[in-house]
Amino acid sequence: MARETRGTTDARPATLGPAATRKPPWLRVTLPDPAPFRATAGLLDELGLHTVCDEARCPNKGECFGSGTATFLILGDVCTRGCSFCAVGLAHEPPPAPDPDEPRRLAEAVRRLGLAHAVITSVTRDDLPDGGAAHFAATVRAVHCSAPDATVELLVPDFRGEPQLLHIVLEAGPDVLAHNLETVPRLYPVVRPAAGYERSLELLRRAAAAREAVDGSVRRPVVKTGLMLGLGETMDEVDAVLADCVAAGVDLVTVGQYLQPGPGCLPVARYVEPAEFEALRGRGASLGLHVVAGPFVRSSYRAREALAGA
Repeated sequence: MARETRGTTDARPATLGPAATRKPPWLRVTLPDPAPFRATAGLLDELGLHTVCDEARCPNKGECFGSGTATFLILGDVCTRGCSFCAVGLAHEPPPAPDPDEPRRLAEAVRRLGLAHAVITSVTRDDLPDGGAAHFAATVRAVHCSAPDATVELLVPDFRGEPQLLHIVLEAGPDVLAHNLETVPRLYPVVRPAAGYERSLELLRRAAAAREAVDGSVRRPVVKTGLMLGLGETMDEVDAVLADCVAAGVDLVTVGQYLQPGPGCLPVARYVEPAEFEALRGRGASLGLHVVAGPFVRSSYRAREALAGA
């Protein structure tokens, strides 16, 4: 299986401007307690599971593993797209077929970790006729069976904009359906060259339109998206994306600082001040949108807490 290891690049896309310099003090990471960290990592290794914490080099891995949680990555560990912000390996030939036992093992991990809220994402699998939709659905059902009290959050790819594939996933009954817009429309050709802003926004619209009332009050799934700042966007552009989210029926938006996960990924254009993230939370509230924002915020970071506020 051919997998690209992203190498060093000296060419910075002109559309993103000059790179930022030294990391500011608010981006220092605290080392985790080693015992629970090793226990979480050992269980994941035992069950042969991938996590976005490892593959995407998430800065929150220490905190999450140390507290006995992780964001599961299904459908393998190589992606068929080459987003320039991401450290996940890029496939140069069709990846292996989905592992039919993966949903069972993942559900076992949820049960053994005692997770109240399980977050599941995937690499993008454009090589599969259904983009992995049936595998997502099987995984949700396995978790519902193994840990019936746990809520399930899915962070899905765009399924090439095919509505029937999203329908397969929604039929399985996830509590949260997330798909990240990642950045503002102007930067898509550089940041997400194989994706499309309108295609991603349309997926969120469809997910919102498919919601049903639960217990007469709570609507499922909660529809969620995420943005990265520090790639060269302006705050006016971010505000426009938040307005688009409201119009699409999105419930929850996470906003965090982009941090270059590897030497071959886009450099950071700017480190955003904590006060700017605070202001975004207020702007979201003024639109009737729940915004979770901060330097280390990621779509899956403290996802249960974020859901509670939505």
